[in-house]
Amino acid sequence: MGGDGLLLSQSRQRIVCLSSLKASVQVTTIDLSASLVLNTCIIHYRHQEFSHWLHMLALETQGSSSPVLEQRKKRTFPQILAPIIFSTSISNVNISIQLGDTPPFALGFNSISLDYQHLRPQSIHQRGVLTVDHLCWRVGSDSHIQRAPHPPNMHVWGEALVLDSFTLQGSYNQPLGLSSTQSDTLFLDCTIRGLQVEASDTCAQCLSRILSLMGPQSGKSVVSRESSFGESVSLLWKVDLKVEDMNLFTLSALVGASEVRLDTLTVLGSAETSSVGIQGLVLALVKSVTEKMQPCCKAPDIPTPVLSLSMLSVTYHSSIRSLEVQCGAGLTLLWSPPDHMYLYQHVLDTLHCRDLLRATMFPEIVPSLTLETPGTTSELEAHLPEPSPPKRLLNLTLEVNTAKLTAFVAEDKFITLAAESVSLSRHGGSLQAYCPELAAGFDGNSIFNFKEVEVQLLPELEEMILHRNPFPALQTLRNRVWLLSLGSVSVEFPYQYDFSQTLDEAVGVQKWLKGLHQGTPAWASPSPAPLPPDLLLKVQHFSWVFLDDIFEVKLHDNYELMKDESKESAKRLQLLDAKVAALRKQHGELLPARKIEELYASLERKNIEIYIQRSRRLYGNTPMRRALLTWSLAGLELVALADASFHGPARVVEQVRELDPGSPFPAEGVDLVIQWCRMLKCNVKTFLIRIRDYPRYLFEIREWRLMGRLVGTEQSGHPCSRRRQILHLGLPWGNVAVERNMPPLKFYHDFHSEIFQYTVVWGPCWDPAWTLIGQCVDLLTKPSADPSPPLPWWDKSRLLLHGDWHMDIEQANLHQLATEDPYNTTENMHWEWSHLSFHWKSGQFVFKGDLDINVRTASKYDDCCFLHLPDLCMTLDLQWLCHGNPHDHHGVTLRAPEFLPEVPLGQLYDSYRAFRSENLNLSIKMDLTRHSGTISQPRILLYSSTLRWMQNFWATWTSVTRPICRGKLFNNLKPSKKKLGQHYKQLSYTALFPQLQVHYWASFAQQRGIQIECSQGHVFTRGTQRLIPQAGTVMRRLISDWSVTQMVSDLSQVTVHLMASPTEENADHCLDPLVTKTHLLSLSSLTYQRHSNRTAEEELSTRDGDPTFHTHQLHLVDLRISWTTTNRDIAFGLYDGYKKAAVLKRNLSTEALKGLKIDPQMPAKKPKRGVLTNAPAPPRVNAPSFSGRPDKGPSGGAYMLQKLIEETDRFVVFTEEESGMSEQLCGIAACQTDDIYNRNCLIELVNCQMVLRGAETEGCVIVSAAKAQLLQCQHHPAWYGDTLKQKTSWTCLLDGMQYFATTETSPTEQDGRQLWLEVKNIEEHRQRSLDSVQELMESGQAVGGMVTTTTDWNQPAEAQQAQQVQRIISRCNCRMYYISYSHDIDPELATQIKPPEVHENQEKEDLLKKQEGAVDTFTLIHHELEISTNPAQYAMILDIVNNLLLHVEPKRKEHSEKKQRVRFQLEISSNPEEQRSSILHLQEAVRQHVAQIRQLEKQMYSIMKSLQDDSKNENLLDLNQKLQLQLNQEKANLQLESEELNILIRCFKDFQLQRANKMELRKQQEDVSVVRRTEFYFAQARWRLTEEDGQLGIAELELQRFLYSKVNKSDDTAEHLLELGWFTMNNLLPNAVYKVVLRPQSSCQSGRQLALRLFSKVRPPVGGISVKEHFEVNVVPLTIQLTHQFFHRMMGFFFPGRSVEDDEVGDEEDKSKLVTTGIPVVKPRQLIATDDAVPLGPGKGVAQGLTRSSGVRRSFRKSPEHPVDDIDKMKERAAMNNSFIYIKIPQVPLCVSYKGEKNSVDWGDLNLVLPCLEYHNNTWTWLDFAMAVKRDSRKALVAQVIKEKLRLKPATGSEVRGKLETKSDLNMQQQEEEEKARLLIGLSVGDKNPGKKSIFGRRK
Repeated sequence: MGGDGLLLSQSRQRIVCLSSLKASVQVTTIDLSASLVLNTCIIHYRHQEFSHWLHMLALETQGSSSPVLEQRKKRTFPQILAPIIFSTSISNVNISIQLGDTPPFALGFNSISLDYQHLRPQSIHQRGVLTVDHLCWRVGSDSHIQRAPHPPNMHVWGEALVLDSFTLQGSYNQPLGLSSTQSDTLFLDCTIRGLQVEASDTCAQCLSRILSLMGPQSGKSVVSRESSFGESVSLLWKVDLKVEDMNLFTLSALVGASEVRLDTLTVLGSAETSSVGIQGLVLALVKSVTEKMQPCCKAPDIPTPVLSLSMLSVTYHSSIRSLEVQCGAGLTLLWSPPDHMYLYQHVLDTLHCRDLLRATMFPEIVPSLTLETPGTTSELEAHLPEPSPPKRLLNLTLEVNTAKLTAFVAEDKFITLAAESVSLSRHGGSLQAYCPELAAGFDGNSIFNFKEVEVQLLPELEEMILHRNPFPALQTLRNRVWLLSLGSVSVEFPYQYDFSQTLDEAVGVQKWLKGLHQGTPAWASPSPAPLPPDLLLKVQHFSWVFLDDIFEVKLHDNYELMKDESKESAKRLQLLDAKVAALRKQHGELLPARKIEELYASLERKNIEIYIQRSRRLYGNTPMRRALLTWSLAGLELVALADASFHGPARVVEQVRELDPGSPFPAEGVDLVIQWCRMLKCNVKTFLIRIRDYPRYLFEIREWRLMGRLVGTEQSGHPCSRRRQILHLGLPWGNVAVERNMPPLKFYHDFHSEIFQYTVVWGPCWDPAWTLIGQCVDLLTKPSADPSPPLPWWDKSRLLLHGDWHMDIEQANLHQLATEDPYNTTENMHWEWSHLSFHWKSGQFVFKGDLDINVRTASKYDDCCFLHLPDLCMTLDLQWLCHGNPHDHHGVTLRAPEFLPEVPLGQLYDSYRAFRSENLNLSIKMDLTRHSGTISQPRILLYSSTLRWMQNFWATWTSVTRPICRGKLFNNLKPSKKKLGQHYKQLSYTALFPQLQVHYWASFAQQRGIQIECSQGHVFTRGTQRLIPQAGTVMRRLISDWSVTQMVSDLSQVTVHLMASPTEENADHCLDPLVTKTHLLSLSSLTYQRHSNRTAEEELSTRDGDPTFHTHQLHLVDLRISWTTTNRDIAFGLYDGYKKAAVLKRNLSTEALKGLKIDPQMPAKKPKRGVLTNAPAPPRVNAPSFSGRPDKGPSGGAYMLQKLIEETDRFVVFTEEESGMSEQLCGIAACQTDDIYNRNCLIELVNCQMVLRGAETEGCVIVSAAKAQLLQCQHHPAWYGDTLKQKTSWTCLLDGMQYFATTETSPTEQDGRQLWLEVKNIEEHRQRSLDSVQELMESGQAVGGMVTTTTDWNQPAEAQQAQQVQRIISRCNCRMYYISYSHDIDPELATQIKPPEVHENQEKEDLLKKQEGAVDTFTLIHHELEISTNPAQYAMILDIVNNLLLHVEPKRKEHSEKKQRVRFQLEISSNPEEQRSSILHLQEAVRQHVAQIRQLEKQMYSIMKSLQDDSKNENLLDLNQKLQLQLNQEKANLQLESEELNILIRCFKDFQLQRANKMELRKQQEDVSVVRRTEFYFAQARWRLTEEDGQLGIAELELQRFLYSKVNKSDDTAEHLLELGWFTMNNLLPNAVYKVVLRPQSSCQSGRQLALRLFSKVRPPVGGISVKEHFEVNVVPLTIQLTHQFFHRMMGFFFPGRSVEDDEVGDEEDKSKLVTTGIPVVKPRQLIATDDAVPLGPGKGVAQGLTRSSGVRRSFRKSPEHPVDDIDKMKERAAMNNSFIYIKIPQVPLCVSYKGEKNSVDWGDLNLVLPCLEYHNNTWTWLDFAMAVKRDSRKALVAQVIKEKLRLKPATGSEVRGKLETKSDLNMQQQEEEEKARLLIGLSVGDKNPGKKSIFGRRK
């Protein structure tokens, strides 16, 4: 059958157009074949046009008989057994259809051919081949228009389906027979090329309409087919599908199109195994469809794919239900939020299409599904039937070769995740994943790197059950487990990379995705969430690194290179110097200079080349250091256990309240967004943090085990606590706002940890690097959106961390670095805790353990354990001072910037205002009174070098750190962070100890030191800090000012010993065990209190100036001091060492020579005298009024009066009574003013005593005082002249003073133990009951009484064999006053001071007061002294005074001689400024010595370290010995040169100032002011001289109103004044003829009269010659009554063992010796009178007068050891001479009586007058002066004696001659008469110095 050309049309519209159609059927005996060929068929179907006909056709079919139809349906076709062959070929067909209101669509293809065979041999065999060529299905309004053939590799929008070629071959085999065991077999083979599928709403509508037309039949057929397939279980099938160039598109009206490209898809399926293989998979987005066509490229060529994959293989094994997925290399995903929205929209549209089709196909089963209706899932669950028994889970295996995922979280911020060889498998309930390498990058920086990552999700794990055992409180026994195992984790942050921005954007995107896909969560139902799984994390190695600034690294490396290169170039230069020297030796002068210059120039060039080469090769061998901070962990194992007992919000809140009981919990409860609680168990083998490549770790923790609870909560913020983060999605969505919760995540913990070793190292030298680390850390977390100032780290930790933390540490170490070099490892302070128990709870740290603090330094003092505190409990209490409750962290509400409340103008809003701490009060308590099994004493060990080291340490730690990387240049304008040190307001410290031992060694080599021991004691101190802003416009740091406000100390049983080694030097490195200890002082209790000045002000204001309140109060009970020659030598040694160190430090400082260049044109003013002429001082006392107006000119009366007053001494006349004498003393007057603002210091001593032992005499003197008070007051600043000064006064009151001495000349010392007085003998005198024998024996309180002593203060005297001592001075009182003035004014007081008043009459100024002004004054007053001594005690007192109190070190004298020599050198040099260069050279030499000593100490340190390992190494021991000797030599050289330098600098300064003063004096005549005043006053003193037994008296000397005053003035002059109101000497010998030996002739003892006055005015020496400007002696007329017996007794008392008869022999011996002043006698034959003929001024006279044996000992001068040069001669000559400008000695009348021996002649009332003597402008030695006085006295006395002789009997002529001859000290023949005359003349001259010179004058 065939037909050609068919056309069917309607209304000029073609409906069907057919070119040709052929059909044929052929039946043969063998087979049955049919064929159909159709060519070029075009069909246009319009449903509107055909609807009428179809409607009629439907009515027609309804009207026809239904039974016929039924029969037709029931009719069956006959079974054909012959083979059937069918073939068809259809080509060039186009069909366009429009169904009602749906868009039209068209279907066209080039050709379709189908071949089908149906064969029946033994089985039914069907086979078919279907081929389709260029099939295209178009959808859309213009789809009916015929188009050109489909262009290759292009997709035209609107073509829903395109097939370039389709080939399907299939065969189906069904075996015959019911009993056949074979199954049915089905084979399909399909090949598709050029498949394009487009899904759009239009397609879905068309398909839906077609399916609705096909209607229910299709639905039924599907169901029946399913049932038939269910029956035929045994079907064997195999499918082979291959698709090439496959493109799937989805088209959306809103968001363009998406494209999925598969280059090749291969599907191999069978009943057992199915596999799908994909080559070249790409997902891309076409965001806007503007063109009509879209090119279809190969997968690699598609631009900007979202997802690309080179190869994917999926295999499914049905028998074992396992699925295997393999991804080849190159899985890449490029994701961004806009792309996600595009994909999301496309997926929504696709699902919408699917739901539309489903609703069409299965209207009764599936309700309409849309994503937009959130209730769908719950409805579905309700409709589903009961769940069937669980099937076996699918086993899944996934392998990914390489994968890279990139997610853009903002336009310029992205996160990448790269993985290699990922494998994932699921078997049963467990899931396992493994990845050998995983990396996460941010913004192109590889930050996180994971290696050997293994993840397991297990239903349960036996290991976790073991981990639960230590926590018995857990309820859940088994739980599922997530196990995460990592080989290594490394985190690296590039320098200055802002990680927080990207992370914050990523979190915002995650929140947005969560909101986008979750909608209203279905799990928000009341049903509880399941228990989360346990976590087991194992990390073998973890490292966290902040990378350093490359510029900084290169800078440091280059500096090190330059340092090394400079050393190397110096070595090369040294070699060249040696070679040149060798060449010069070889060639001599022939070697040309140019040649040498060329050699040195070439070396310089070579140095430069080598440096450049080394610089280029710097990183060739060793890589550049990169890390700024490295944190590494090894062997980390973390277990986190979940449990039903703390799961769920309510239970978590319970845990929070339990862990943080101190914080007030809100009454309304807390709404938590995040809440979890886990039991943690963690083990870390090593925990290390290192800064840069510094040699020490910042933190080093080893073997760390941690257990405990950890809770994390985040509060749900109020609407005002939610910030909005904007996400830019682009059109058509615009911007999306994501709400972010602002309250922070808080942690609550209760941890117990055990650590084997914990080490922290820190030093200010690490601070710059730490600042950079802080800046890096700031870039990790985004600052809060709340505009409040950020919290400092201490408040942030209080806000986020709550709970307890216990640590048990076996060995804890803190190293405080003490240098500015971060690479130094030897200099540090080491805090070493052993068995430390540490507890951290809210606001408190508690440390318990044994603490040793060591000083580590590279010298022999290394490992000095200077503090050993066993069983220490140290508590640090932190009190945070806040506006609100410091624990109320729940009350902190953060606010978004748009929800800020209004605040007053000029005030910043602060969300943390109530919580933020304003200040911190820290309280430290160190308690050593815990009792443990082992008793170990707390001790402190110090060396002087340790203290020096600590000074450097303190200077290093308190140095101000510089700003690091701050300012515009570094884009860092944040306000600088406050340091914790500035946050303290109050610091209090308490120490409690049962006993304490302190050793201080001033010298390790000389073994000299102090040991202090005390029992029970406690110390409390409190200090406050003020931050003072600096003046000026420049922003500067606040100055921290600490002041101690309170201090309380209580110590009991304190003993201080001085220690010294018997050997002088000790070369070994250990302390000498034979160190001798001598007692220095001890006391039974010491109490010290200090109160703050502010408190003092308040107290004073409330108490109205109560004098009992003092800032410092020290109370000492039972103080006992021993002062012996041994103690003196050790103390002098200690002081000398200290002084030398201080001098060395001062002289090596850069300040040593500053301020010494003195311009002669501009003389430097002295600081103490800044009197300006235009601002005179207001008179402070009543000025003497001048009558009338004085003349202006200098010749006026006032000027003359002024000169007169200036020249007159103000102590010449006293007009007041005796009682007022002490009131005239300036010291008392200045101390008794009422301008005190602070009673600063009060020292009280109760029952104190001091034992003094001399060097040459046995026995001791004990000085005791029942009560002593020392008071220091600070007075209000006042104007003195035009200078503002502050006055400080000291007042010392000694009550109940007594002096005791031993009576025996050689008392037996019991084991060298000290003698002490019993307390009853020291205490205030009380009324005694004389009932006991002991009281009667001790003879009361009188002078001369005996008392018993004790050797132990804890035992009474009766318990021992006590030794008695005699009271030599009875109870007396002593007062001392010292006033000093300072220019340093307290800044707080300075503001309250008014400026000085300006007076109209400036001339009427009180001149005396101006002169006195502000003068440093010392005053000592004794009211009554009762003294009694025997000769032995007198000798002992002299010995003690000379050798203990007035002792001068021999080296001191040598030092002063050296100084004098240098002075002369300076004075005779022409240009003293030349000395400056020699000082600088000497300074450099001394610095070299210091450096050399440090170098030697470091070498010895390294040798000692080596000897610790190899102690028997002979070479090292020898080297150590050599170094020790070298060190000792260097120290000796250093001492010599340091002393020389000190002398040079001091003399140079003095000389310069002296020259400046001379210039100044020449320049202007300013007023001379007083700068210092010294006063001594005794109201009455009675001295009783006794025999050896101490009871029988010899003589009694009485002095009244003794006053000595010394005034130092600003022009370096001094005035000495000595006054004596009355004196008498009584003879106490039995049967004495004369009872009064010496007395003034006038009997009046009123205060108006002076018995003796001595005045001397001294100028500064000129050229080494002392200048006496004025010297005057006034004596009242004297009466002398003497007996020979009394004279003998007195000589025996003062000079025991000396015979008076042998006196002349002594005189002869002395002829060639020195006089007592130590001056060589010029003429050997001249002699001096018995008294030194003249007093040497009070200072010299007292010192030399107390030396009883210096006439022999000190006068003798050895022959000089070194040759004497000119300077020495000049110095000696100058020292001998005094320049006397004016001397006056008024006449003295004498009345002399003498009773000689039995046969001698007596004198009675012999009247003699010493004449008035005056001398002017003489340069004399003291000898010359004495000779002049002798000469002139002799002239006057000769005449008087002759007169008296004429009145006497003739027998006395020889006596008179004897007197005259004795005057010239020549040998006399009549011993007796000569004795009288010598005594007479000697006494007459000695009277000038209250009768003492005649007694003390002759010394032997």
